[in-house]
Amino acid sequence: MDNFVIRASDPAEPKIGHLLEKLNQYLMDLYPPEVNYIPSLESLRQPNVTFLAACVQEEVVGCAALVNQQGKYGEIKRLFVTPELRRFKIGDRLLATLEEYAISFKLPWMRLETGVFQPEALKLYEKRGYQPCPPFGSYKEDPLSIFLEKQLLRS
Repeated sequence: MDNFVIRASDPAEPKIGHLLEKLNQYLMDLYPPEVNYIPSLESLRQPNVTFLAACVQEEVVGCAALVNQQGKYGEIKRLFVTPELRRFKIGDRLLATLEEYAISFKLPWMRLETGVFQPEALKLYEKRGYQPCPPFGSYKEDPLSIFLEKQLLRS
């Protein structure tokens, strides 16, 4: 499927809100509340966040966010594609687009936290060169969390 577009978007758009609710439910079904690091809608609308939506015609089928962590690294948040469309590499294109933004912002690293029960996500990140790393930012070690990073720019 090549008939999707990725665009910078406002996560408060109603169609995106519906997808974020679907993502939240997906994560709540997989993990206990204390290890669900679900950012607030307002935190996704800050000046240091680039939020992307993947759309097929007018339907939002995927999303992803890049949080610029004070120029030190970019953190990937909310990368999600509706399950029935995952085979079309929409997640891969969202991730590649986030990396392009990070490079344009001169962020040397991309980092993320994901969970042990998301093999599709882990496979995507591994394929794109992400490697295990220790917890970063305010994250703590947790047996249900996996922390990954990828160097984008050499100093």
